Order: sequence, then C-alpha cells, then structure tokens
Amino acid sequence: MKIRQSLRALALHAPVLTGAVFCGVLFLSSCNRKQSPDWDQPGKSAPTTAESAAAAPDGASQSAAPATTAAPAIESSGGLRFIAYNVENWLTMDRFVDNRQVKDAPKPESEKQAVVSVLAKSRPDVLGLCEIGRKSDLVEIQTMLKAAGVELPHLHHTGGSDSTRHLGLLSRHPITTTAEPKETTYQLKGTTFAINRGILDATVDAGGRSFRFIGVHLKSKREVEEGDQEEMRVNEARLLRRHVDSILGTDPQARLVVYGDFNDTRPTRAFKTVTGSFNDDGYLTAIPFKDSRGHAWTHHWAPHDIYSRIDFVTVSRALRPHVDFRASHILDDPDWDKASDHRAVLAIFK
Repeated sequence: MKIRQSLRALALHAPVLTGAVFCGVLFLSSCNRKQSPDWDQPGKSAPTTAESAAAAPDGASQSAAPATTAAPAIESSGGLRFIAYNVENWLTMDRFVDNRQVKDAPKPESEKQAVVSVLAKSRPDVLGLCEIGRKSDLVEIQTMLKAAGVELPHLHHTGGSDSTRHLGLLSRHPITTTAEPKETTYQLKGTTFAINRGILDATVDAGGRSFRFIGVHLKSKREVEEGDQEEMRVNEARLLRRHVDSILGTDPQARLVVYGDFNDTRPTRAFKTVTGSFNDDGYLTAIPFKDSRGHAWTHHWAPHDIYSRIDFVTVSRALRPHVDFRASHILDDPDWDKASDHRAVLAIFK
C-alpha cells in the first residue's frame, strides 16, 4: 500500500521535478556561455586577446563602463609597432582647471604624464597623434617619451584650416618623404570649405621596408553654423579617399596605413567613403581591434555617456598580409581616462 502511495505521489510531482531538472541544466549551460564582464566587480577575469579575436565585428556603439583592469595583451614575435592616438587637446586653450576657467592653459601635467605612461608601456616604433597643438607641443611629447625610455627622434607636424588642432607623427625610423594632398577644399551649398585638420602623409623606412602613413582627424560631431557637420565630415572623407587613390594609382603595391580619429563608426558614409568598396583594388581593410575584454570602443563621449569605436587603422591590400591581427589591440590601460577621452590602438606589422 505504501509503495502504491509513493508511486502516485511521484507521478503527481513528476512535471515539477522534470521542470526543475530542465531549469537546472539550462542554468548550468548558460553559465558556460561567454558573458559580458561584470563591471561592478573589476576583479573578475577577462578574456584573452586570442579569445576576443573570435568576437563579433567592431564598430557598434557600446554603453558599457570602461574596463578597470586589463589582462596581459598577446605579445607579437616582432615587427613594426604603430600606435594611433587622439591625445585630447595637447595644446594651449581656454579650459577648466580645478573647477575654474583658465585662459590659454596647456594640457594639465597630470594628463600629459598619463599619456606618456600609456605609450611608454607599449613602446611604439611609429606614433600617429591627433589633437596636437603647435610643433613645440609635438616636440614636448617626443622629449617626455625619451625621458621614459622611448626614443622617437624623427617627426612630422601638419594641419589644415584649424589653427589650433594639428596632426603629428613621431618615428624611431627615418621619415624619408612627406607629401601634401592636391585637393584640400570642397563645396557645400555654394560655400567653399577647407579640410579642418588636414591630411598627414609621411613615408617611413623601417629597415629597408617602406610604410606610408596617412593620418586624419575628420570633422567632429559638434554642430556648427557654417554647415551640416555630417556632410562636412563626408566631404573631408572624400578628399582623403582621393588622396589615397592618387597614391595607389601610381603605386598599387604601396604599403599604406590610413589611420586616425574618423569621428564616425563603421556603418557610416564617412567611414565607407574612406575604405572604399570591398571589391575594389584600392579597398582599405580596417584592423578589427579589441581590448583585453573583447570590447571595441575607443572613445567616451561624456555628455551623452556613449562609448563607441571611432578611431581606426586601415591598411591597403599590399600591407594586409603583413598585419599581425592576433597581437594588434586596443590599449586598455586602467588609467586611460586620465590621459584622454580616447583609447589608443596598437597595430603590429610583421
């Protein structure tokens, strides 16, 4: 009789027990899936760069908080180390210092030291910089890096119609030639505009191998009275693309590195204008950088609390086979935000 009662009770509760077992299995299987790190627990382990390489393509805006710890990056077996970095106003300007407005103030010393610390840890052979002021500001970075053990004796400084913010390149290897684009202006609704920050063009001889670096800092998303900021950025992208086409038209095998702050993400017209069509010989491949946690953002827009990928390094077809995709990554130093509102990206060429 007791056996019958036990069997009847088991039958009545079987659906509940089955559901519980199913939920338990589901819970365990979900724990094995790759999850985003818990930003409230910075001590959690992060995926390695190798694991991150299999993540989804970069480019989408992300609303995650910045990483507070960084796992060791995969080291390259050698090659040319190139860092692209917007150092956020390494120049003299009116700015808030200690909660008060100060006229003609340089970048605070603590921010400068933070920039140098980020760069010194990754020891670049070539360094492409955005938001540099005068040439003396570029020399200052060069001098501070030398004191930190990173010697980059060769430099190039250039700009556009913006008299405040410029582009700079520092190199351990000789800069053999520099060039200026033939076209630097465009028409927008009957008004002529000049490219704001210019186009940097410098060729570096690295041990008998020639690399041509093309740097840019496209129009910001800040609205201006003169015209539509997106259309201005797209037109600047067209000027950059024409310059790239002129180079590849003369030398299809040129090792081109087209980099900088594009102020736009991958799906946008400006970005696609620069890279060109995938089936074209002149197509530029964007290196799919990730940080040690598998995230792709490089910029924090504080007023809107948006994290997005707007800093890129793209390469010509001739250079693509020489990219160390596995070792190239975003520098996610824990103190990145003390240096700039951007994170630097490191590309390694074998």
